[in-house]
Amino acid sequence: MGSKRLSHGVAARLSRYLQILAQTRKAGRSVISSQALSGYSGINSTQIRRDLSSFGRFGKRGVGYNVDNLIASIKEILHTSGRHNIALMGSGKLGSAIADSDMFMDHGFHIAAMFDVDPARVGKYVGLLQVQHVSELKQAVADNNIIVGVIAVPSEAVQDSADALIEAGVRIIFNYSDALVDAPPGTTVHSLSPAGELLYALYFYLA
Repeated sequence: MGSKRLSHGVAARLSRYLQILAQTRKAGRSVISSQALSGYSGINSTQIRRDLSSFGRFGKRGVGYNVDNLIASIKEILHTSGRHNIALMGSGKLGSAIADSDMFMDHGFHIAAMFDVDPARVGKYVGLLQVQHVSELKQAVADNNIIVGVIAVPSEAVQDSADALIEAGVRIIFNYSDALVDAPPGTTVHSLSPAGELLYALYFYLA
């Protein structure tokens, strides 16, 4: 289990299931049905059962899936077990909100370092994280085995932040803005655009 190469569709759906399962566990529930997963994800319950059954036997008919076991299994399938370190670019309102949130920790991601270029912010603490200057990024990436960069800066500063991450050796970048990012081959950039998500939802509502 977990040795096969997943299609983009399967990987995306499994990641979505994992997100829902993490929230289910936080809510104190130990079992979830495919119908409940379908309701939260918008994915047909038959598709959910097909996705999971292709990797083994999960759940019991009439009972549902054990949340802890399914989380562990999906993490193994996605090769995401363990802890993965993040460099957070930006310590303003958005960056501070991300640093204070447990949304990454729930999935095994740890914000190991936080960076800014504003002298008024460098050296200050956001929670337990001391804001470092971007000039320290490359050393921090090496020291902390950082593999993911999260960009939470104004749109006009996004490309500079991405360039700094790429130069430091980070090849997975998550961009919290609508700004386009130019990146070399071998670097994966994911952008989170609330407006884009709303347009997508609006299309299916109006269509």
